[in-house]
Amino acid sequence: MPCRGLAKFVIISAPVRDSINPPEKRLSATPHPSHANAAHSLDTLGRPLRDLRISVTDRCNFRCVYCMPKEVFGKDYQFLEHRELLSFEEITRLARIIKRHGIEKIRLTGGEPLIRRNIEGLVAMLAAIPGLDLTLTTNGSLLAKKAVALKAAGLKRITVSLDSLDDAVFMKMNDVDFPVTRVLEGIEAAAAAGLAPVKINMVVKRGVNDHSVLQMARHFRGSGHILRFIEYMDVGHTNGWRMDDVVTAREIVDMINAESPLEPADAHYRGEVAKRWRYLDGSGEIGVIASVTQAFCRDCTRARLSTEGRLFTCLFATAGHELKPLLRGGADDDAIAAKIGEVWRARGDRYSEIRTAATGSLKKIEMSYIGG
Repeated sequence: MPCRGLAKFVIISAPVRDSINPPEKRLSATPHPSHANAAHSLDTLGRPLRDLRISVTDRCNFRCVYCMPKEVFGKDYQFLEHRELLSFEEITRLARIIKRHGIEKIRLTGGEPLIRRNIEGLVAMLAAIPGLDLTLTTNGSLLAKKAVALKAAGLKRITVSLDSLDDAVFMKMNDVDFPVTRVLEGIEAAAAAGLAPVKINMVVKRGVNDHSVLQMARHFRGSGHILRFIEYMDVGHTNGWRMDDVVTAREIVDMINAESPLEPADAHYRGEVAKRWRYLDGSGEIGVIASVTQAFCRDCTRARLSTEGRLFTCLFATAGHELKPLLRGGADDDAIAAKIGEVWRARGDRYSEIRTAATGSLKKIEMSYIGG
């Protein structure tokens, strides 16, 4: 069963909140005013399908402790064989079909998407679809080599994961001894290629890299890049998540504000996951993604396509919907579009709003499999 069944669980404890923003109203089946006239398929809670995240590989060259811990994803771990993956042609066909339901943005993810051979070829194929904002998230390890080709292929922007500027901390977190300097080189190469503004995502885990928050803020302030801090999430079932390990968005903002005063900034669009804060002196902005303490389920417009063709309607899903048999079984575009519409219209996911002991014990899909 898809994650929409979570709404039926009894709530054992209220979700954690902090005071960055006033509490959101409860979800309603009535579409938001900004959604009402859009040519989108709407789910059971009135949310449109606007964003598609496509995982192009389940493999990664890092073993980040919060995503692909080495104890689980070791040398003997069985990744998907190449024949099981969707081809670039199949991915592009699905993107064109899903666009009928109103998607406006595609983000390529992984695993690590830049290790997929000729990824710039897929970028070019997707960039040929009119009316799409095409982006990609990477750990930055191969970005210095790939940035120019990605931009030439039609990529609009890029997001880079970087959890500390301290080499010892960063190497401990990526667990493959990859140095910070090479990620920074990738960030600058992306900016020089025109993939700007570059967004840098930092997952903050208490006792591991929370002391790096101010160092990161100082480094990227005034750079033209946008640094975003992400609360450590209970994605998947292998990272040993505990609420005690979460450094809340409120704590992060207070920490930075005490040194460099901030003020809240308006969202670029409804449903933007990061809450924006800008420096009062005009030297840039930061974002905080508070999916644990400030759930944003009510405006979630994202679907996720796994690398072998399963459609997921939530990052915290327990199962997906098979599309590959339709692709390879001769179904026409209309039939596939009908299936996708059926899945989305039945969607009622709001895991982060009802996060409880009951939901927390579910065996959720790993983030490395469907992307963050």
